[in-house]
Amino acid sequence: MTSAKPLRILIADDERLARQRLEDLLAHESNVEIVGRADNGLTAVEAIRELRPDIVFLDIQMPGKTGLEVVREIGVDKMPPVIFTTAYDHAVAAFDLAAIDYLIKPFDDERFEKAFRRARKMIELNQVSKLSEELRALLSAGSGAAPSNGKGQYLERIAVEMRGQVRVVPVKQIDYLVASGPYAELFVGEKRYLIRERMQTLEERLDPSKFFRIHRSAIVRLDLIETLIRNPGGDYAVVLKGGVKLKVSRSRFEKLEELMGLKI
Repeated sequence: MTSAKPLRILIADDERLARQRLEDLLAHESNVEIVGRADNGLTAVEAIRELRPDIVFLDIQMPGKTGLEVVREIGVDKMPPVIFTTAYDHAVAAFDLAAIDYLIKPFDDERFEKAFRRARKMIELNQVSKLSEELRALLSAGSGAAPSNGKGQYLERIAVEMRGQVRVVPVKQIDYLVASGPYAELFVGEKRYLIRERMQTLEERLDPSKFFRIHRSAIVRLDLIETLIRNPGGDYAVVLKGGVKLKVSRSRFEKLEELMGLKI
């Protein structure tokens, strides 16, 4: 009796550590072969056409082409089964319909295993074809899920992953955001969530009429600012409703005063 052919996997992600993370997890799966790697959308298209993988782990935001642009280039009917990966949510519900699964970075082992088991089962049961129409509908709708320049439609929600489960946090509920190494911490009342995203990207994707970057490491919701503090020594800060105090950089303090209507 011959064993089943191994599942041929392509990993397309512009972050080296993200590719390595997937490789490490796949190393623990049986009957799997990583046939290729791509670090941008253009090479992903070439690899998919040349290697014909069984499953593609496809990053939503990559240079050259976004994940959805890769799918458009290949064509829905010729696209292998996809597990989308993304640093934060643009349209998680749409990805859930259009792909076998999605992984929100940083994801844990349990969440990966769940997605991969689902992919393997759908392939074994020949159920992948039913996703084609849903994926075609997503692409034809021109969804703002992953704008290629990271701008455009402002975020309305951000997905965070905790203990293998995804929670969608409405942006309007976020009080402030603070940089924490390669991550950002979202503060919602007494709750704190961690996402892997740069402050620069978040600043670009949040509505500037509602959020302002007061410091290279902090973004606040403007309507929560209760007090602006200008100390004689040149230290600047804001106090939010609820009592949280955050440092404001000198270069941003005057702009903040204008936004708050304190300077004409």
